[in-house]
Amino acid sequence: MTSLAQRIRRARTAAGLSQSTLAARIGIKRSAVTQWEHPHGTRPSVDHLIRIAIETGTGFEWLATGRGPSELDPLDTTPAVLVDDYAGDEFEAQALGHLRRMPPAKKRMAVAILETMGR
Repeated sequence: MTSLAQRIRRARTAAGLSQSTLAARIGIKRSAVTQWEHPHGTRPSVDHLIRIAIETGTGFEWLATGRGPSELDPLDTTPAVLVDDYAGDEFEAQALGHLRRMPPAKKRMAVAILETMGR
């Protein structure tokens, strides 16, 4: 099985991107990409892994874990990652957990309450 560093490098090179180009697209320094691709380097955050998957057209699951397809099916219109479909902090995670356990009618009511409170 390949390491995370190897998968990041493979995704970047398969997409024809230099470390500098990938870094610029993600909004980080090139040295961060160098660290991520080094066998004993640092690991990117989940947010950065999401951005790498998007920028390289690589499957997020494969990039993060080595499982699943490394390349996305060009005929599949599903995005590599649903960027807005994850909790950004502990409160959002708790709210999503509660919403997922609710029946549809209560979910609609909860979302209506949140929309009102968010104004």
